[in-house]
Amino acid sequence: MSIAYTVTADFDDLAVAAEYVRWLQDGHLAAVLDGGATEATLVRVEPSPAAPLRFEVRYCFPSMDVFRRYEAEVAPRLRAEGLTRFPASRGVRMGRALGEVLTTKARP
Repeated sequence: MSIAYTVTADFDDLAVAAEYVRWLQDGHLAAVLDGGATEATLVRVEPSPAAPLRFEVRYCFPSMDVFRRYEAEVAPRLRAEGLTRFPASRGVRMGRALGEVLTTKARP
């Protein structure tokens, strides 16, 4: 059973959002992969009135055990770094969701 872990980030300022994307691409995504994720996908969500500037990072973990190990051993450091760089005072709102992947389909 694989696990989907999604982190959402909403921004008030485009410059802060661009800094966040660079931070993810320049090492944070790789650090989560090194911590046990098998896939990391960064998505800029289509703007809406409720979320005009939103990004999602979708991680896949091979099992709940691997995710829990990541959460205990790796995530605290990465989350602390993210909160230091992108606190709510900079107009950033973060959210997380966790779930079991039931089906994955892809075309070759």
